[in-house]
Order: sequence, then C-alpha cells, then structure tokens
Amino acid sequence: MILSMTGFGQGSTKINGKTFKIEIKSLNGKTTDMRMKCPPGMGEKEIILRKLILDHASRGKFDVNLTIDSQNGDDEFGLNVPLFKKYHLELAALAGEIELNSDGIAGAILRLPNVVKAVESHLSDDEWSAVLQMTTDAVDKLEDFRTSEGQSMKNDIIQRIETIRSRIKDVHPHEESRIITIKERIRKNLDQFLADDTVDKNRFEQEVLFYLEKLDITEEKVRLEQHCEYFKSILNNDRKVKGKKLSFIAQEMGREINTMGAKAQNSEIQKIVVGMKDELEKIKEQLANIL
Repeated sequence: MILSMTGFGQGSTKINGKTFKIEIKSLNGKTTDMRMKCPPGMGEKEIILRKLILDHASRGKFDVNLTIDSQNGDDEFGLNVPLFKKYHLELAALAGEIELNSDGIAGAILRLPNVVKAVESHLSDDEWSAVLQMTTDAVDKLEDFRTSEGQSMKNDIIQRIETIRSRIKDVHPHEESRIITIKERIRKNLDQFLADDTVDKNRFEQEVLFYLEKLDITEEKVRLEQHCEYFKSILNNDRKVKGKKLSFIAQEMGREINTMGAKAQNSEIQKIVVGMKDELEKIKEQLANIL
C-alpha cells in the first residue's frame, strides 16, 4: 500500500444553533508543515486539533480551515461599544468646534482599528466533542483520498518498472553484434600494432582483456534486475511511509542504467537505455508525491 501526499478531506456538524466545518488539504513536501486557520479564542484547542491531524496524517504540507457559523449571526464579529462611544464623543465634539458636518461620523468610526473585532469562540463540552469527531471524520476522508490516489500511482509505477525490466531483455539480441563490432575494431588495431616490432604482445593481450572486461554490462543488467525486484517488494509491503526508501532505490537503478549506456558502444543499446531513463524519470516524478 502506498499513500499520496496530495489529498482533501472535510467534515461538518450542527449543534446548538451553530454549524461547524473543517477542511483539510495536503500537498507534497519533504517535511511536515501545517498552516491552520481557526476562529479567535480556540487557544489550546487548536493545538489539540493540530496533534490529532498530524498523528493520523504524517508528512506533507497541510492547510486546515475551521469555521463556525451561528444562526443568530453573532459568530463572526462584534462591536466594541465602549470604544465606539469614546470615538463618537471626541469626534462629535471636534466637529462642533470646527463646524464640520457630523453625518458620516458613525461610518468613519466603524472603519477605525479595534472598533469592530472578531468574537472569540467559547465552545461548550458537547460542541468541542462534536468538533473532535468532525475533525476525525475529515482526517479519515483525507486518508481515503490519499489511499485512492496512491493506488493509481502504484499501478502506474509498477507498469513502468515492468517496462524497464522488459527492456533489459531487449538488450540481449544486440549483445552479439556489439561484441562482433568491438572485436573487429580490436583486430583492425591489432594488425596495425603487430607491424611494429616494439609492441609487447603479452602486455597488449592483457590490455585487450582488461578493455573487454570494462565493456561487459552483465553485472549492470543483473543489478538493475535485482533493484527492480527490490523496488516492487518495498512498493507492495504494508508500511505507509516508504517514499524516501523508494527514491533511494530509484537512484541506484539510475546508476546502473547510466553505466550500461556508458559501456554500450552500440546505437541500438543506447536507444534502449534512453527508453529506460525516460521511464525512470517518470517514476521519480511520482515518487516525489508518495508518502
């Protein structure tokens, strides 16, 4: 099972004439980061909600928005009456002194800082219990979303891994022609060097063998096959968090593919290697969004 870091979950409930709603969005990220917006006055309850979400949805960037709407309309803002009266008395007196029209004073006062302020939310015990349950439901929906998204990604990645494995086999038909080409090149150079009596034939033969060993790609093919199998075994295990480990394996796969390309000296094998690299890059793009 794999989980995507991208997801969305929401929950809502109504109690005591109030409607509570929470939305949780998650995006991919190297670390865990949360931005949470709650009504004023939540205090330590906001910390509890943060912990509840992070305990169930690890790693990623989270945007959480909690809102409370009251049927009485007293949920958002309130008027700071003492401050409003103070401003009104002073401005009305000033308007009288300078003979200024005071018709627009009320509207001007409402735009002054702290005259209209957000009302702090004080939740009763039953309201808080409802918010906790609502948040749990939203987290469950977030995890369901991530699981569904992760399954789609898993299917795509497995298909690409199998494509890489099949292209390892595609290399085999070109091995013989590759060796023939290399031998002909060595034989041609050998004929030229043998005409020179100063050549140490034993040393030359040693260098040829060393050269052929350096060009052999059997080990790279075997290791790449093993990496593909290991990648699939990690992909299919029961752990939720595995994105980083899969990324490490993908890096090792990339090294073997690059080495094969460097040793190939054959245009057809080079084309196969390019195809492998393309599939691996698409796998890495998917891994960047896996938990």
